[in-house]
Amino acid sequence: MSRIAVYDTTLRDGSQGEGVNFSLQDKLLLTRRLDDLGVDYIEGGYPLSNPKDAEYFQAVRDIPLKHAKVCAFGMTRRKNSDPATDTCLTALLDAKTPVVTIVGKTWDFHVANVVGTTLDENLRMIADSVAHCRAAGREVMYDAEHFFDGYRANPEYAVKTLKAAESAGASCVILCDTNGGTMPERIAELVTEVRKHLRCDVGIHCHNDCDLAVANTLAAVRAGATQVQGTMNGIGERCGNVDLVSVIANLALKYQFEVLKPESLVRLTEASRYVYELANMNFRPGQPFVGQSAFAHKGGMHTHAVAKDPATYEHINPEVVGNERRILVSELSGQSTIVTKTAKYALATDKAVMAKILQQVQDLEYAGYEFEAAEASFDLLVRKATDQYRPWFDRLSYRVKTEHLGDQLMTEATVKVSVGGKVEHTVSEGDGPVNALDGALRKALLPYYPRLEEMQLADYKVRVVNGRDGTAGRVRVVIESREGGDVWGTVGVSENIIEASWLALADSFEYKLFKDAE
Repeated sequence: MSRIAVYDTTLRDGSQGEGVNFSLQDKLLLTRRLDDLGVDYIEGGYPLSNPKDAEYFQAVRDIPLKHAKVCAFGMTRRKNSDPATDTCLTALLDAKTPVVTIVGKTWDFHVANVVGTTLDENLRMIADSVAHCRAAGREVMYDAEHFFDGYRANPEYAVKTLKAAESAGASCVILCDTNGGTMPERIAELVTEVRKHLRCDVGIHCHNDCDLAVANTLAAVRAGATQVQGTMNGIGERCGNVDLVSVIANLALKYQFEVLKPESLVRLTEASRYVYELANMNFRPGQPFVGQSAFAHKGGMHTHAVAKDPATYEHINPEVVGNERRILVSELSGQSTIVTKTAKYALATDKAVMAKILQQVQDLEYAGYEFEAAEASFDLLVRKATDQYRPWFDRLSYRVKTEHLGDQLMTEATVKVSVGGKVEHTVSEGDGPVNALDGALRKALLPYYPRLEEMQLADYKVRVVNGRDGTAGRVRVVIESREGGDVWGTVGVSENIIEASWLALADSFEYKLFKDAE
């Protein structure tokens, strides 16, 4: 089994994505996580670009990494200058990383029009820079920027730039599809060609401007590349870099290459979501392998088959990459979906009850409900349909008042509920109506059910169901609640956004109480 080296550039290339900004602490935390995962190289940034990157390279020396090597990234020396006095190369060596990655020009168009120098001087810039860092005891990798565009324009010169880096001591030459416009068959063809001219390792660095970065990276490996560069979740400039998550999973599971640590693949979903959290980005539900929808089944025909054998509609076992199978309930569901979702109630033989539940789901979805992200509300629906529902509290009334007092906005909620025949009438202020309702309901119920303190509201989403009615249209509110690692969703629908929120909120409290009782 051949090993493919994984080179992560989330902290440098990934941070160039729109809206992505890692703090110093974020960068150090992610470095630890990537090292634990078994990533081979972690590119920390460009030490000369900003104080945060320079500080990172100082701080990361105190982290005892178990596997990964940290890389400092920078450019070749300036034209017509001495590498010993070049500020960029000095900064790269001052970073004191075991590996230095140098990017240089491969495309003659860039050499003439961007750098503004001769083709021969550019070759000297590459060779001098690599040799200078090698002489200082660093492993040096060379990123051939715009290689595929450069080869198309001037094949002979593009190969000369690679040879200049190899001759000067580069351990790996990385072919960069910087514009992200090359097709997979061309990637494979040129990797094969380059390997005829070089003895050192060849890597691949793809951008995703044609939505082909994963295909291109896999094509390069199949043609002989032994290192893949990319970012977690594919974050990066323009359309992003290649998604290392998909690359790693495909290399390991489809081509049986050795990547990361042997036990790390099962932590791929966790690592992907960790990066989203650090970057303050929303998860991509449809992201292959690790997305919440990657193994979600909705259509009745699909769920019926999956219930018999998951291999009918799943290309791998989701647990292999740390993900999980989800059976979604909707108006498209058949009775087999309902059977699967209600397995804990042992209702599979009661076809009349199954039909009743399915009819209720379809009626409610017609009214604007949606249970895909609100499985807790579906659980309560099943309990009611099967006479297994006993309310933990009776909802008597609520009132929400919002006032603008001077330069302050104040929201107050009053809730009246009955618990075991005793009426509780409570009031709470909040940052908004849902926060105030949550506070008032907690005040009423905590004396009876103290474990409600463990539950927090994690997310709140609103969507207009029938937009043609304008502000009079129905809205659907989905509330996500969390207790430790357990997350559940509830839904409410009404023409009044406060009422929809109240319905979803009360469901969330009731689901938590049923869960605790079981």
